[in-house]
Formats: sequence, structure tokens, C-alpha cells
Amino acid sequence: MPVVIVDGKEIEVRAGERLNAIEVAARAGVQIPHYCWHPGLSVVASCRMCLIEMGTRDPQTGNVVMLPKLVPACNTLVRDGMVIVTNTEKVARARAMVEEDLLLRHPIDCPICDKAGECRLQDYHFQYGQGERRADIRPITSRKRDIGDLFLFVDRCIMCSRCVRFTREISGTSELMIVNRGTHEEIDVLPDVPLHNKLSGNVVDLCPVGALADKDFLYRQRVWYLRRKASVCGLCATGCSIWIEENQDRVHRIKPRENMFVNKWWICNDGRYGYPFIHHPSRIRGVVRRTTSGQAAIGWTDALREIEEKVRTAARPAMCLSPFLTNEEAYLAARWMRNMHPDSVIALGPVPREGEDERFPGGFVISAEKCPNRLGVEAIAYGLGNGVLGWSDFLEEVAAGRIDRVIVLAGYIKPWLDESQAETVRKANWVALADLFPSPLSGKVDLLLGMATYAEHEGSYVNRSHRLQWLQRAVRPPLGSRCVGMVFWELSGRTGVYQPRMVLAELAAELPYFSAAAGEIPDVGVDLRVNQLAPSTAETQASTA
Repeated sequence: MPVVIVDGKEIEVRAGERLNAIEVAARAGVQIPHYCWHPGLSVVASCRMCLIEMGTRDPQTGNVVMLPKLVPACNTLVRDGMVIVTNTEKVARARAMVEEDLLLRHPIDCPICDKAGECRLQDYHFQYGQGERRADIRPITSRKRDIGDLFLFVDRCIMCSRCVRFTREISGTSELMIVNRGTHEEIDVLPDVPLHNKLSGNVVDLCPVGALADKDFLYRQRVWYLRRKASVCGLCATGCSIWIEENQDRVHRIKPRENMFVNKWWICNDGRYGYPFIHHPSRIRGVVRRTTSGQAAIGWTDALREIEEKVRTAARPAMCLSPFLTNEEAYLAARWMRNMHPDSVIALGPVPREGEDERFPGGFVISAEKCPNRLGVEAIAYGLGNGVLGWSDFLEEVAAGRIDRVIVLAGYIKPWLDESQAETVRKANWVALADLFPSPLSGKVDLLLGMATYAEHEGSYVNRSHRLQWLQRAVRPPLGSRCVGMVFWELSGRTGVYQPRMVLAELAAELPYFSAAAGEIPDVGVDLRVNQLAPSTAETQASTA
């Protein structure tokens, strides 16, 4: 196995593995500073911040011969016997000179810059820069340019070209380019071709110094006030790993979380900027019961008592599960329904789709299926049910009078049924609906329950590639609203607070499709197909439906 020596420490590299000096140094616990290099982009070695000393050890004699000049670590692929030295005075002097050169042209406008607190120029200056600044501090100019989806602060740019390479290699749109030459180089777009594509927000994350600013986040929060929770995007079936960043129970920013199995380092703009619905004033809050004079708010205790009594005394009740539920919510709800009434029916709500999958040159896919957990909910419904109805079959059964009481667990973000479908569901003599927003059905139901969004509770989703990922609660739901899991946890007679981890363990023990989720869930999730040597009929139906 090839061996690389990093600052005197031997690091083994797998045969055939292509790593540069930055990556192999990271395995040794050594950080090599860099601006232009990014593992998801091509290598240009332009910033020179990652300069190191490099040599070769003779395998016979053990003697080390070092190169006379420093080399950039980002474009130095490691090989057996390579010696990398990152902590000499020569390397430190080179890094300090790079920092000093960058600060000659970079304005010191940290008090107003959105990147303050997470800026690599700041961090590296204090860690690797000169002890004193020898150049004059220029007045703040902050030349701001609207380049389409984002703002470009021209003076702050250090010409790392990450953003330019991203639009060429990942989004494939090539809106950004470098104009002029030498010290007059700038990032720019053509006059009639602004930066506008579904992945454009990623260049803000890529920019190491705050030259590219997000219009949605600009001047809204200082980053040191934000707390972040690892979660999963709930807006399409790709299921990107994300960070939800909030302050005082309000989401301010969504950023991608690295997951090489799902989204690598990126997310789309739909997921990044689609969070305002979480705090929309039209959210359904609390519990409302329909009365002869209209609607009246009631408590959760009365609501749960009514749900239990209506289902227990029904002739043939039905529960409709939406693909926006977590696995734990769908499991608890379907299990409770089956236990409460032997003739109960489990149905599946409509699956929202918009156009076709959008595929980008870098491999990123925006799914046409605009829900996060169709596969998981279907697997649970088929695994627990003795016959599962699709949405249209469910409506036919209700219209024919063969279902008398209905619980609909919705949670849709966009309109999901029309007036005609709502009238059909209303033909049942009692209807309860849990949802996020008013719909043609919400004004007709007997019981209306306010739900939680994907940012407001814990649970798991199964994405389009059968990968189960865990989402954490980032903010609390609106006053009076609850997640569906809490409702059916209490209805099932379980004591204490709702524990979705415990529910997932039960689910993994009961349904083979979820068996890979029996243990701890890694940050990148688990592939549920890993234990599926002989899929059952139900799982096959779920995966192909």
C-alpha cells in the first residue's frame, strides 16, 4: 500500500486512490490553507495559498531529497514515498506573503460584509498572515453589482475563480467569466446574460471571501447569531442533505451539507430559497372543529378523544397518508389505524410532480417528484396494510359510500386537490384533516389539525434512491400545532414525549425494507437496499409504484 509522509507522519493511501497533498494532509490531521481549490471543481492552482515543501524518500536508503522550490498542494497528486512538509519557516513565509498580497486590494469592510464570521481571508490572516499590515488601509468602496440572482462586491473578489468553474462544470450554464487582465481582472457576466440558473446559490457558498452575496440573506443576520441543524430538504424526492440555520425560532438560511451519496456539496435554489412557507402567516394553527355556526378552536385532548371515538365506532374508516410524512409518522398512524379498527383502509395521497427531472452536467438532479418520502410511506402502507388504495381509488370508495369516516394526513406545501376532489372526500359523514395551509377541503372538514413542517420535527425520509436520512428539528412549530407523530404517539397510549428514534427501531424490526436503519443512522444516511437480497412483493410494489 502506498505510503506518504506528512510532517513526519506516515499515511497509507489505498492503491489507485487519487489524492492531492491537501487531501492526504487532512488525513494526517494537518490543514493546508487554500482558496481556489475545491474537491468538486477542477484544479487551477492560482491562489498559491497552499504552497508546501515536497520531496521523495528513497525506498532503499531512506534518504529524502526535497525539491528546491515550493509547490502548490492542490495540484500535487501524492504517490508512494512522497514527503510533504507544511510547517517550515519557508512555507509560513510564503503563506504570509500571499495573505499580504490579497489584502493590498481587499477592502477591510468586515463590519458590513455578510461573510464576516465565516470568511477564509479573515481566518487565514489571523492564522497565517503577517503580524502587521504594511499597506495603507483603503477607504471602503464596496462596489456592488447586480449580476442576476446574486450581488457581486467587486472589490472583495480575490479571483479564485471557483464561481466561474462552477457555472462551467456543475451547472453547465457558463454565465460567469473573467474580464480584463492582470490586476484589473474582474468577475463579470455579459450584459444580456445574467447569472440565472437553478444552482446559482451555490456560488455564494463557494466564494471564500464574501465577494458574492445572497440577495435573500444580505444584511439580515450576522452568522455568529445563527445555530445550525443537520437536516434533509423536504421539497423534492432527491432529498438533499442540508443545514438549517436559525435564530430565535426563525429560519434565515438553508445551506448544503456534504453528502457524496446524494447531493455532493450542492443544493438547488428551490430547496435553498423555498423555506419561507415555514413562517407563512396563513399556516393552519392549533385544532379547529366545525360547528353549526362555523368553526371553533378546541384543545388537543378533545380532538384526540373525538378522533378515537369516530374511528372506533365507524363502519369502515379510512386513513390517507401523504408522501410528506416522515416514516415514523406514517408508521405510527397506520399502525394505530389497523389496531383501532380491523376493517380500516389505508390510502395514499396524491404525489405532486412538476415536469421532468432536471439533470445538470455535474451530476446534480432536481427531481420532478416534489415530495420527500413517497418510497418510505408506500413501503409502510404496503407493509402494514391488507390492501392499499391509491388516491383515485380512495376517492371512488368514498364517493360510493363504502367509507364512512376519513382521516387525511396531508402536509402539502402547494395546492394538492381541487374543489371536486374535496367535495368527494366530504361525502364521508366525518372527516378530519391535518395540513399546513388552507385548501378546498380544509373549510369542509369536521376537525382541522395544524401540522409541523420538515424543519419543525425529527424523523426520517427515504429519497428516490432508497437512502434513508435523518432530519433534526431546527425550529418549533407555530403555537398550537403538532407533528403527526406526536398525535399518534399519544393516541397509541405511549407514555412520555414522542421518540421518533424508538419508532424507527420498531419499524426496522417489523418491515425488512427498513432493516438497514436498525442501528445508528450516519450523517450521510443508509442505503435501504443493502440488506434486500430478495425483495418482498410489497416492497417491489412500493419501489415501482
